[in-house]
Amino acid sequence: MPQHPSDPYVAPSTTPPALSLPRRDVRDAVRGPFTPPATAVTGPQAEQAPELVQRYELLERLGVPTVANEDFDELARDMATQAGFLYGFVNLFLEEQTFVGLHQPPADSGYVIVGRTMSRDHGWCPEVMARKKALPLHDVHASPRFSGNQVVDAVGIRSYFGAPLIHDSGTLLGTVCVIDPEKRPLSEARRLRDIVINAGVQVMDHIVRAPVR
Repeated sequence: MPQHPSDPYVAPSTTPPALSLPRRDVRDAVRGPFTPPATAVTGPQAEQAPELVQRYELLERLGVPTVANEDFDELARDMATQAGFLYGFVNLFLEEQTFVGLHQPPADSGYVIVGRTMSRDHGWCPEVMARKKALPLHDVHASPRFSGNQVVDAVGIRSYFGAPLIHDSGTLLGTVCVIDPEKRPLSEARRLRDIVINAGVQVMDHIVRAPVR
């Protein structure tokens, strides 16, 4: 897909010539600590502000990094490998969807290289957050509701399996998911869903019990 120089989704010049997941900021720079939104938040995002504050407070209390982390990268890789998918994510819902864990093909593979952030309303993880349970999409085009999506348009993804990350307190932290440009047989949907659900359990167990490097 050709890209115009003014396109906000154009990857930096150091990135291989491939589309990235759509996101507001094309930079993958590590940012400093976030100041949770408070009364200054207005409009549609105001309803999300208390939940976001609660999420940040819990992550800080648990000592969970909100930037790229090798422990989470390993968990994302293991999940993607078990499922046989090209991409795996450990995704915290912060100001943006933030992929603290990421597995993807090598830069010279010819596949799309994705960044570490994406707008909160893009992809299928927002649906997982809303329903608070796993979402198995063996073929995103099988349902009109999930077929029209920025990630489909920009990257050409055909299959998605995601599950929520829910702390024992009930706080919803984010998701784990795998995506791939190839659709999967419907007969494989349950197995792939279970792999992602189990990966979510492992991530939460790691968050709660293990020191994060």
